[in-house]
Amino acid sequence: MEKRVRVRFAPSPTGGLHMGGVRTALFNYLFAKKHNGDFILRIEDTDQTRYVKDAERYIIESLKWCGIEPNEGFGFGDGPYAPYRQSERKNTGIYWKYAQKLIEAGGAYYAFDTEEELEEMRKRLEAAKVVSPQYNHITRMSMRNSLTLSADQVKELLDKNTPFVIRLKVPRNEEIRFHDIIRGWIVVNSSTIDDKVLLKSDGMPTYHLAHIVDDIEMKISHVIRGEEWLPSAPAHVLTYRYLGLENEMPQLAHLPLILKPDGKGKLSKRDTSGLPMFPLNWYDERTGESYIGYRESGFFPEAFINMLALLGWNPGNNQEILSKEEMIQLFSLEKVHKAGAKFDPEKTKWFNQQYLRKKSKEELAELLEPILKENNFTSTKEYVANVCELMKEKAHFVKEIWELGKYMFVEPTSYDEKIIQKKFNADSKKMIEELLNTLQAVQPFDEQNIHNAFENFAKEKGKIDYQLLRVFITGVSSGPSLAKIMEILGKEKVIKRIETALSTILLS
Repeated sequence: MEKRVRVRFAPSPTGGLHMGGVRTALFNYLFAKKHNGDFILRIEDTDQTRYVKDAERYIIESLKWCGIEPNEGFGFGDGPYAPYRQSERKNTGIYWKYAQKLIEAGGAYYAFDTEEELEEMRKRLEAAKVVSPQYNHITRMSMRNSLTLSADQVKELLDKNTPFVIRLKVPRNEEIRFHDIIRGWIVVNSSTIDDKVLLKSDGMPTYHLAHIVDDIEMKISHVIRGEEWLPSAPAHVLTYRYLGLENEMPQLAHLPLILKPDGKGKLSKRDTSGLPMFPLNWYDERTGESYIGYRESGFFPEAFINMLALLGWNPGNNQEILSKEEMIQLFSLEKVHKAGAKFDPEKTKWFNQQYLRKKSKEELAELLEPILKENNFTSTKEYVANVCELMKEKAHFVKEIWELGKYMFVEPTSYDEKIIQKKFNADSKKMIEELLNTLQAVQPFDEQNIHNAFENFAKEKGKIDYQLLRVFITGVSSGPSLAKIMEILGKEKVIKRIETALSTILLS
C-alpha cells in the first residue's frame, strides 16, 4: 500500500516570514494538493532565545492571504497529531524518549562539558590551525562525555543533576548516501560532520532531533525544505539509521536559493530593488525596523504566488500566468531546478500587471474605492468602472489607476508647459476654438462619433494637433485613447475643460 502524502511547513517564529519561506510553503502545498495529500503547519520554536511573540500570528495571516492554507496544524485546526508547536510537544516527553532510544542504540551520548571547557577546546584547535573547530569524532575523545567517562562516573553526574547535552555520535570516515528528489544521489563523508547537539541542557530539543521526531510521529512522507538544510541532511540520515528507521525516513527535496537580481548571492532585504521581502507589513521588534509587505504594496496574492512558483520551478511549457489549480496540476518536484533562481523585480511587477488586466472593470472600481475616498472623490460606480477599464492596460497596481488617471477624477490645474510653449500659438488657438464648435454638435458623444468628427474636421479645416488638445483636456501630453477619455468625461466636462484651459493659458 502506497504511503499517504503528508508534508509540513515548519517555520521558526524568530521573525517575519519572508518570501523564501512562503515559496517553501507554496511548494509543499502544491505537492500535497497534486497528490491528494495533507499539508501541515508546524511551529518549530526550539530556539526560545530568538522567539518573537508576533511571528506565529504573522505566519498564519501570511499563509491565509496567499491562499495556501494548511488543512491541518497550528492555527488551522488540530488533526490527530496535536500539539503542533514544539515547545508544547516537549512537555509530552516525546523528545526525551527518542533521545534515550538513540543513546541505547549507541548513536548518541551524554556530554557534560561546561562552556569554559568548550571554549578551551576551540582555542586549542585554533592554535593548532584547525580551520573549523568542531566537536567531532576526534575532539570528543578528549572531552567530558559518556564515551570517555566510566558508566559509574556518568551515573554519578546524572544523579547529581549535572547539566548535560545529548550529542549525535557521528562515525569516523564513513560515506553517508542519501537521495534528494531534486538533486539526485548525494554522498558525504562523515569526517566532515560534527557531533550535533540533539537535546539541550534545558531539556529542549534542537532542530536536528525535534523535526525528526515530529516527522516520524506525524507520519510525514516528504520533507521539502530550503537548500540551507542540505549540509545537515547527512546527520539526519544517521539519526534515522540509529533509530532503525532509515528505510522509513521521508523522501528529501532541498529547494534552490532565491538569488539577488544579478545572481550573485542569496537575496536579502537590501537586494529587492525597492520591492518587499515580506508578504505582509512586518515590524521587527528587535531592531525597531518596519518593512512594507506585498499586500500593502498593492500586489494581488495570486500574482505573488505565481511569481514565487516560477522562482526555481518550470511547469514544462512556456506558460507563465498560472492559476493555483493549474500550478497544482502541473507541479512536480522533478521540475524544480538545482541552481538558484534570480529574483527579477520588473518581472514581479509584470506578474501583478497581468492579474490586474484580468480583473473586470467593476472589480477594479471596487478596489479603487478606498483611494478615491481618501482623495475625496465621489462619482457613480459606472463612471469609476469605465475609468478603470481605460487605465488598466498601463497600470501595474490599482493605485496607479489613480496616479495615471488622476485627470479623470480631478480637473487639471496645470498644463504641460513644454507642449504649450512649443505648440500654442494663434493658429492652434483658432484650431481649438473651431474644434469646440464641432464637438458641441457631436451627438451621441461617444468614442466613434468623436473620432468621426475629428476626421471630418481634419478634412475641412486641416490637421488637428491631438497632443495639444489632450493637454487642454487632461493637463498631460500622453495617455490612452483621447476620444475614449472624452466619451467617459462627457461633452459638458470636455467643453468646460477646453474653455478653462484656453482662458488659463491666455492669461498666463
